Amino acid sequence: MQRLKTRPQFQAVLAGNTLARTAHFALHCCALEAPVAVAHNPALPALFPIQGVWLGAMVPKRWAKRSVTRNAIKRQIYNVSADFEPRLSVRAHVVRLRASFDRTQFVSASSDALKAAVRTELQQLFLRVLPSTGA
Repeated sequence: MQRLKTRPQFQAVLAGNTLARTAHFALHCCALEAPVAVAHNPALPALFPIQGVWLGAMVPKRWAKRSVTRNAIKRQIYNVSADFEPRLSVRAHVVRLRASFDRTQFVSASSDALKAAVRTELQQLFLRVLPSTGA
């Protein structure tokens, strides 16, 4: 799995479709084809030079004030997405935190309870995107 690193990569994915939402997260995605401006100007590098699954995590300070919390949430995003990578489509994806977790319920900035809640919700988010297996 490739990670999104540049602002144009994140902007391109966020301009794409929103595949799924949960109470705290949204999953955005876009195709890996180069935008028209990049395709007509070979001097510009491609946004997604390698075919495969691309993933980025956005955890704004607005929704997670402490850096410890932001980093813990990002680690959970990348860990959970690694479990789902074989079943994700070959596209670029961004998981975006869109609401804060209640600080009265999760007092510690990096508690096991917060990590478990984040992990459970991320699993629900990715399961909403995957096609049902008919089992």
